[in-house]
Amino acid sequence: MPDTPQPPALGRRRIHPAWWIAAVTFLALFSAAGFRAAPGALMVPLHDEFGWSMTAMSLAVSINLVLYGLVSPFAAALMDRFGMRVVISTALALIALGAGGSVLMTASWQLLIFWGVLIGGGTGAMALVLAATVSNRWFEARRGLVMGVLTAGSATGQLALLPPVAALAESSGWRVASLIIAGAALLAIPFVLWVIRDYPEQRGVLPFGAPSDYIVPQRVTGGAMRRALEGLAFAAKRWPFWALAGAFAICGATTNGLVGIHFIPSAHDHGMPQTVAAGLLAVVGVFDIVGTIASGWLTDKFDPRWLLACYYGFRGVGLMVLPWLLSASVHPSMIVFIVIYGLDWVATVPPTARLCRELFGERGTIVFGWVFASHQLGAAAAALGAGAIRDLFGDYTLAWFGGAALCGMAVVLSLVVRGRAPRLQPA
Repeated sequence: MPDTPQPPALGRRRIHPAWWIAAVTFLALFSAAGFRAAPGALMVPLHDEFGWSMTAMSLAVSINLVLYGLVSPFAAALMDRFGMRVVISTALALIALGAGGSVLMTASWQLLIFWGVLIGGGTGAMALVLAATVSNRWFEARRGLVMGVLTAGSATGQLALLPPVAALAESSGWRVASLIIAGAALLAIPFVLWVIRDYPEQRGVLPFGAPSDYIVPQRVTGGAMRRALEGLAFAAKRWPFWALAGAFAICGATTNGLVGIHFIPSAHDHGMPQTVAAGLLAVVGVFDIVGTIASGWLTDKFDPRWLLACYYGFRGVGLMVLPWLLSASVHPSMIVFIVIYGLDWVATVPPTARLCRELFGERGTIVFGWVFASHQLGAAAAALGAGAIRDLFGDYTLAWFGGAALCGMAVVLSLVVRGRAPRLQPA
């Protein structure tokens, strides 16, 4: 491995290796997102076949979301220790095992193993920390844009796969849908092993956009658990961390926890066919691509605090009016809601990742992992709470209003984040 990588000669390499790394990372995140979408499409078929309550199934999803978040900061450190290829491949294998093994379920507690532990741990080992790791290691320029594209891969995969999952669950049964998701995760593993590398110097190049006098920073290895906990201890002493974590917890509650899991059952309560509701969430995924990439571009140019405040504000308005939009058919006002919510779905990620990098320096990626953990804790609480509200009151109205109120709190938390940006020190 060369100690001082040199920029490639002009004309010898048309595409910088960083873009190939980003492309395969996008594929891996897209594949891993398959079963993150599945519970929303499979809860009704499971209820019809086994009679399991929404609360019981929501508990399994909540465990999934908690592990998805809590594994994330340790995954960032594990990537430093064992390499991205090992961590990503293992994560995809766990997702395939959880999705494929779920076809053998006969009792609701088994959901906790397959949907909760295996799939939650596998998706958490990648999560958005992988996107932050790739953008920070391989890119000096276009970091916000790359973070936006990779985030879109994760979120869009979750939503774009909903219609085929819902259609398969209706036509061929939920077991067939689960097996196809397992196969998609397995298919991504060879591409990961072939293309992914940890650092640009392993390809003999500088990070994309790095100047010719770029100095390779010292690489930290070993002590994954210790460094993850040290990152939390370092961040927990600072107010901006808690503001970012609180706002991002609300982000998770109002996307993955509420809309991602409970929109289809809620629409079904109003007479809308399950496949139609899944198709609407897929449209959210389409506009999510546009919104997240645009957010990455905006994050490179504007104050991320104001961007976050705008995103949470629009989201709160959408949730406030949603109970009046749900019906048996799709009408123009519902399409407007879907488009706006799609543009806003994970647009919060690029500005949040940038603030972590600016406020916490070289610890920024691990700190972002802990901030993302709060995102999933919020999602888990909302997923379980909304299921309980549905069982208790017979509909989801209070859940949507509660999400709107939380978004108002997130606006305030985003605007009060302040701090001095430390300078990254080269070796």
